Amino acid sequence: MNNQSPNRPPRLGGPTPPRLTRSLLGWVVAIALALALLAFARMPGSKPITPDAFWTYARNGNLKGKVIVREKEIQGEVGPNTPGFSAADPPRFVVNYAFSAENDFDQRLQEALDAGASRGGTTKYEYEFAGWWAGALPSLVLMLGVFFLLWFFVFRRMGAGGGGAGFLGNFGRSRHKVTTKEQSTVTFDNVAGINEAKEEVGEIIEFLKNPKKFHRLGGRIPRGVLLVGEPGCGKTLLAKAIAGEANVPFFSISGSDFVEMFVGVGASRVRDLFKQAKDNSPCIIFLDEIDAVGRRRGHGFVSGGHDEREQTLNAILVEMDGFDTSDQVIVIAATNRMDVLDPALTRPGRFDRQIIVPLPDVGGRLEILKIYAAKVRCSPDVDLQRMARGTPMFSGADLEALVNEAAIAATMANKEYVEQADLEEARDKVRWGRARKSRVIDENDKRVTAYHEAGHALTQLLLPDADPLHKVSIIPRANMGGATFSLPEKDRYLFSLKYCKAQLCVLFGGRVAEEIFCGDITSGAQSDIAQATMLARKMVLDWGMSPRLGAVNYANDPDQFNGMLPPGSKYSEKTAETVDAEVRLLIDEAGAATRKIIQENNHQLGEIAKALIKYETLSAEEVKQIAEGRELDKPTVDDLLLREKTNGQSHADRPVKLRDVLPDPG
Repeated sequence: MNNQSPNRPPRLGGPTPPRLTRSLLGWVVAIALALALLAFARMPGSKPITPDAFWTYARNGNLKGKVIVREKEIQGEVGPNTPGFSAADPPRFVVNYAFSAENDFDQRLQEALDAGASRGGTTKYEYEFAGWWAGALPSLVLMLGVFFLLWFFVFRRMGAGGGGAGFLGNFGRSRHKVTTKEQSTVTFDNVAGINEAKEEVGEIIEFLKNPKKFHRLGGRIPRGVLLVGEPGCGKTLLAKAIAGEANVPFFSISGSDFVEMFVGVGASRVRDLFKQAKDNSPCIIFLDEIDAVGRRRGHGFVSGGHDEREQTLNAILVEMDGFDTSDQVIVIAATNRMDVLDPALTRPGRFDRQIIVPLPDVGGRLEILKIYAAKVRCSPDVDLQRMARGTPMFSGADLEALVNEAAIAATMANKEYVEQADLEEARDKVRWGRARKSRVIDENDKRVTAYHEAGHALTQLLLPDADPLHKVSIIPRANMGGATFSLPEKDRYLFSLKYCKAQLCVLFGGRVAEEIFCGDITSGAQSDIAQATMLARKMVLDWGMSPRLGAVNYANDPDQFNGMLPPGSKYSEKTAETVDAEVRLLIDEAGAATRKIIQENNHQLGEIAKALIKYETLSAEEVKQIAEGRELDKPTVDDLLLREKTNGQSHADRPVKLRDVLPDPG
């Protein structure tokens, strides 16, 4: 392969002569300048003397060489052993003297030098009158040297990666990332769980592939597409898949990359981005987190014409208006704050196509899990359908993290495959945090936690309108002492009154169990109380489930005045009292119903709590088995350790526990 430039003559034989590169030449110039400045700083100085001393030295013959007379000073050199000059002093002197004030200065100086000539002194003197720049020249040279060093070591390095525009010009250059059509590997095969969104962007792909098909009937394809959805739902992945399916370049940039501390930089970057996109059409521009620059104008403390964010938004609006029908450039933006966008962005002709990218349902989560599970080695007993059911409200990013955490856990355990238990633990870790198995828990606290979680589990097991029980554990996780997990049979988009009341009973199961079996209440129900209060207020304010208040919405509008309305400002104080009374009534009814359930099944709850203390974690089937009065055949942790010991595990390999080294208290 020939690497020579076509405009360069072929290289002749023999060694290539050395050539100074730009970097090496810069170092040479910098070192030379530094040496010059050092030499300037080390120039011999002059010792100031008085006018009387000067005339004395002139008459006594102590002056050597030529005396230089300037406008306001006299300079010269003295000989050795001159009185007033030691060996450490420089031989040069300077005296401040305004000779123009004396009419006979020339005659007086010549007579003094002639008198000193008989004693070996000099008789030469000379006038020097320099311009105003002579005194400022050393300072000017020093300033230029410092500026050159700053430019070379700071500004030139910062502007090296931006092409020929230099440091200041690079501020206006767009900081987008370009994925060429050869590098694009993401297609619709990599996107799952959002089938409706994939179908809706099909016409965009067809336009990028065959624009003449739309021009035949005079139609205009939407040039701006706004992807709206929760974080992690796959908005960026969908945009990349559109570019991959259409086989076009992909220009991606975040909204925050436009805004800088310098006014006008964001607008300049917008113009540069759209110019490069038009030069490479057909292509896709992807603006991630568009709400960073696209917020509604006229709100906040800064709303003038010089607001950098507003100038950037104006530039985006103008560029999107400047598209011709022949420009094959599609602008895709993503946000999870559709409510704060400026109306000018969403009007027809700009981002007039809004595509909702929702959280995946059960089927979508199953498809997403299949995609990510195919990248790891899974055991044949892995049930992805069960995992999809047990991950309601999980986004695509959450499911990817789940599979990755399970693979990491299986690797650390030296397993050959990712097992179902690894996926279960990874799901709990992603949603609620890592299990804190090493945390030392007081026996009384462990007992209270066991009865608390047993109350949740039994209530959830017995109430038919609640979500099915999945498992219960008293192993601390994040800031929770224990947890009871449900396994919804379906994704809930509608919440019935029966379901809400059942959920309130489940939430109060732990507090009521503590009060009945432990004779006291603790702060462990803090999260349960907060969730129950929020649910009860939703039922009263939003969903019209209060007979006294009726089907009236009393919730504040979050968009009005940017959400700055105080709570309860939409209704009177009397209505506010009624709201509080209805919320309290729902909570009291749930507490009373829960107390009745637990008192009628106190024996089963006690057995579940004892099993939790012994095994720490119970599945739904095991809880049901205990509630039905059947014996639980399950090895404890101590049983597993004893089994390993009896199977021939060496003492060095056996885990050492405190009970093995402390004496038996009995």
